[in-house]
Amino acid sequence: MALLQDWRDYAYSEEMQTTQDGQKFWNKYFELEKGIYEQLLADPTQVVSGTVKELAEKYDVPLSMMVGFLDGVNDSLKEQNPIEEMEEDTEVKIDLDLELLYKNMVDCNAEWLYNLPQWESIFDEDKRKELYKEQKASGTIHKEDRKVGRNDPCPCGSGKKYKYCCGRN
Repeated sequence: MALLQDWRDYAYSEEMQTTQDGQKFWNKYFELEKGIYEQLLADPTQVVSGTVKELAEKYDVPLSMMVGFLDGVNDSLKEQNPIEEMEEDTEVKIDLDLELLYKNMVDCNAEWLYNLPQWESIFDEDKRKELYKEQKASGTIHKEDRKVGRNDPCPCGSGKKYKYCCGRN
């Protein structure tokens, strides 16, 4: 079985979501994740590569947590890794798309990550605010203010007039 499936089965199990041990596990994971990002963002143009096991050793994290990190960062890379079939000896590359990474951190509400001091040397405050607003706006649904009239077609798609369909009290 691939490492990713093992990680997901364990990390997202009901026990890890609802128990005190699960809370400790996630606190430890977030602490290790923050440490990896601090190192990566210290030299944001560097492309890090190696096997999954080598990267776990490089960042001094358990193999399973490295797999979790690679799963989480994969959508923020310039070229995604083959995480579905990833094993210890799978070669992976961490080449960050910095704007996308920042937006993904905002999207996940990972304040402890998008407020890392390393971002200050990557993007100025205005750029960080712009990226933050772009990400928050991308999830906002703008509803049309126009009310449905009695004789308008019903918005449910039935083909009936509103007053004979959903407009009945």
